Amino acid sequence: MNDSLKKLYIIAWVFGLVFYFLDYVIRSAPAVMLPQLASHFNTNNLELVWMIGTYYYTYSTCSLLAGIALDKFGGKKSLFIGTLILGIGALLFLISSQFAGISGRLLQGAGCAFAFPGCVYLASKGFSSKSLATAIGFTQCLGMLGGASGQFVVGPLVESGMNINTFWLWSGIFTIITAFALYFVIPKENSDKESDGNSKKLGYLETYKIVFKNPQSWLCGLISGLLFAPTTIFAMTWAVAFFEKDKQFVFHDAAVTSGMVAFGWVFGCPLLGFITDKIGKRKPVLVGGAVLMIVSLLQLIFLPDLFSAKISMFILGIGSGAAMIPYSVIKETNPDYVKGSSTGAINFITFGVTTLLSPVFSHYFGKSLGLSDANSHFQNSLFFWIGGIVLAILISFLLRETGSKAQKAI
Repeated sequence: MNDSLKKLYIIAWVFGLVFYFLDYVIRSAPAVMLPQLASHFNTNNLELVWMIGTYYYTYSTCSLLAGIALDKFGGKKSLFIGTLILGIGALLFLISSQFAGISGRLLQGAGCAFAFPGCVYLASKGFSSKSLATAIGFTQCLGMLGGASGQFVVGPLVESGMNINTFWLWSGIFTIITAFALYFVIPKENSDKESDGNSKKLGYLETYKIVFKNPQSWLCGLISGLLFAPTTIFAMTWAVAFFEKDKQFVFHDAAVTSGMVAFGWVFGCPLLGFITDKIGKRKPVLVGGAVLMIVSLLQLIFLPDLFSAKISMFILGIGSGAAMIPYSVIKETNPDYVKGSSTGAINFITFGVTTLLSPVFSHYFGKSLGLSDANSHFQNSLFFWIGGIVLAILISFLLRETGSKAQKAI
């Protein structure tokens, strides 16, 4: 691929970051408007959390479709359709019915499934392998900046009396505008047929056969899923309620504290991506980030007065940036002509883990929120996530090192 075409893909990647930013704003915003949404959809908090969680049903499954679409049809059509679906899903939240709410959340998950694989697809065409992990880390940085905005910005606005319909209306409008911008900015794929010729000759499911037959792909997805879950399930769904009821925070402080995890990702994702590219190794940084997550949670449990909860959650966010490293590994352990499918596969496994863990956490800790000893309830909920992170570290020892130093040694 010539340099001018690579520059066009980098420009397209920048527009893709806007899509991913909106993805996380829409994904995280419901956490700071649970009472308003419960009233809007005429339901209770537990049922509402289930409704919000349906996002991951379509997100995980449509990640596979996104990978196929990117490998077969390229970024232009795939990202346009994904962004458009997300915009429609946001607008459906304007309708005051549970059917519209569930439908909207399912569409939001389906549309968002195209955001990160699409950005990685564009980045892999615009950046060299030496800087790909940094680009992927920066991509996730922008996404989590959107997640932080969904809590830091939207939370105070809702608290000050903003109608939640205003948020969902403008979110939908901006997302649809972004869809058309992506369609016109992303280069046509025709000039790149040679590099993707292998994938175009394969059947629609053949690319996934290649990825899923590789045990390393499953290891990458499991590790990423276990490291993602404390952010996606706890910080972005339950943390506000847990800090309010178990730690007796006022709503504003609870929203800001939970949002610090996403804010930590803003720094952690590009930082850890840069370090792993710099040292030429993936596994040490992956394990180091996971250990930092455990330390931050243990500090919240045993030494809560050592740092404020905001700082602890910020450190948790920095460490959980390690969840993005397997996204580089899976691309490096699979053929180049399954770029889209490898990212779609790891998204499917990662958020499949989230989909499985979410009802488990809700059953054992969500239902008992406010009904048992507050301090022990909060501590036990954190031990749940520590167990998952420890499991991720153990699985990482089975992962093959794919950093630049390992590749040179081959």
